[in-house]
Amino acid sequence: MPDPNTPNTGTPNTGIPKAAPGAESTESFAAESTESFKEIFSAYERNRSRKSETGSREGTVIAVTADSIILDVGFKTEGVLPLNAFAPDKLPKPGEKVSVTIKSRDPEGYYQLTRGKVERPTDWASLEKAFAEKSTIMGTVTGVVKGGLSVDIGVRAFMPASRSGTHDAAELEKLVEQEIRCRIIKLDVDDEDVVVDRRIIAEDEERAGKERRFSELKEGDRVQGEVRSLTDYGAFVDIGGADALLHVGEISWHRINKPSDVLSVGQQIDAVILKIDAEKRRVAIGMKQLQPHPWKAVGEKYRPGERVRGRVTRIADFGAFVEIEPGIEGLIHISEMSWAKRVRTPADVVKLGETVEAVILGVNVAERRISLGLKQALGDPWAGAETKFAPGTVVEGLVTNLTKFGAFVQLAEGVEGMIHVSEVSAEKRINHQQDVLRPGQTVKAQVLALDSEKRIIRLSMKQLVPTGLDEYLAEHEVGDIVTGRITDVSEGSARVELGGGVMATCHMRRSSEEELAAQEGKSAEISSGASSSASSSTKPDLSSLGSMLQARWKSGAPAKESTPEAAHAGQIRKFRIARLDPAGKQIELELE
Repeated sequence: MPDPNTPNTGTPNTGIPKAAPGAESTESFAAESTESFKEIFSAYERNRSRKSETGSREGTVIAVTADSIILDVGFKTEGVLPLNAFAPDKLPKPGEKVSVTIKSRDPEGYYQLTRGKVERPTDWASLEKAFAEKSTIMGTVTGVVKGGLSVDIGVRAFMPASRSGTHDAAELEKLVEQEIRCRIIKLDVDDEDVVVDRRIIAEDEERAGKERRFSELKEGDRVQGEVRSLTDYGAFVDIGGADALLHVGEISWHRINKPSDVLSVGQQIDAVILKIDAEKRRVAIGMKQLQPHPWKAVGEKYRPGERVRGRVTRIADFGAFVEIEPGIEGLIHISEMSWAKRVRTPADVVKLGETVEAVILGVNVAERRISLGLKQALGDPWAGAETKFAPGTVVEGLVTNLTKFGAFVQLAEGVEGMIHVSEVSAEKRINHQQDVLRPGQTVKAQVLALDSEKRIIRLSMKQLVPTGLDEYLAEHEVGDIVTGRITDVSEGSARVELGGGVMATCHMRRSSEEELAAQEGKSAEISSGASSSASSSTKPDLSSLGSMLQARWKSGAPAKESTPEAAHAGQIRKFRIARLDPAGKQIELELE
């Protein structure tokens, strides 16, 4: 039985001896001491390792890659030194020794190296010296604080987040316990206030790298780069530490509207340095120079008269540019766009981006110009015009334009004729053709004349309107005897009015009576001559008198008939129609 005087603890008696008082606390302290010692030792190892990894040391070059140099710095992991830390002609070779300083470790565990010597300040005096000389120092990020980071540079320093070189809180967290290079930008010894800047180091290194890279560049060099940003006029490209502008016109031989159509940010490209402006620190590069120039084969490939197809790339006031192959453009002048109408602006005929067919009019390889014709691809409407629009042909068309001297009529696509104001109406005098014609009106006319070389067709409307002359020509025939009044007499011909304004031409010739009278006159002269000869003992010329009497006998005229009256203006006589010309509207007469 249990001793009644023993207090009941609620714990059964197992027979196992109990530990001495204080034993449990001793074991707990030993466990805590062991855990604390491990943490302290681990921190010590980390600090010792960090101290051994920082500072200047000598590394051995293992390999040289396209953008970096791999070195053995005495640790399990190699170090990486940027290639631009050396001049192109002074790159180290594998096995050479190089003095470097460890900056940090990248996410893959490699040590980031620099050739500069970086030290960690040990007292306020060294801090003041580093601040005055604006030198680079080493520090350890100890934690994230409000507005930035806490950095151990021998004393506690503050680094604003904006000067850390990172963009978000997650990046700040990654810097904790990292060795960094920085510069003191504020130092107050009395208040022990120190502010450091990490971003300025990266900016200075980037600037120095660009300066070094810029000094290495030469015009004509072929370079590789990465597209950093795109604009409407070109692309900015990083060519190994230096920025260069790739203008939109230097991307390709064919026309590109926007660089974003063919390039993207981050894209790797090959280019050629076109120009270097040392004063403004500007570099211009081109991609198309690495491609064959398309104009080299133009002289052999394209000949005048050939048909080509292309896309309209630009429209100007004077014409449109057509790309017939990448990098090869031709110009369609505004005057070569249409046969039918006078083009006011090229946009009325072609549209941007439209595919058109044209004929090559000329090729000038030296000036890199190709002249194109759009209307020539449709065929020359004046071909065969001599047959289709021969004089006398009746045509029909639309009035396209009115001028002071006449009206233009479209007879076919690209063929126009002109009706002079005097050929509009035969009934009355037309001073202004606007009184009887208007644009768009359909009219009939007769072709008066055609000049294919000058591309001129003269038309007449009044020729198609029946007149008194037309009716007269239709009612009479050759040989008809008509009566008319002589209006004008000239040498060998006379103008005769047949009535109703119908005029004719009479070619004058002597009638038999007039010829007989002329013969009688000659006989009289001979008779008087014979008398005078008789008086001078000369015989009379009886042969002439016989001829006169024979002519009178043949004509049957009375011996004493009077001589016919000569033709004169105002005289009314009878005529015989000798010729009728309906097409030329002419009548020829003979005296009856």
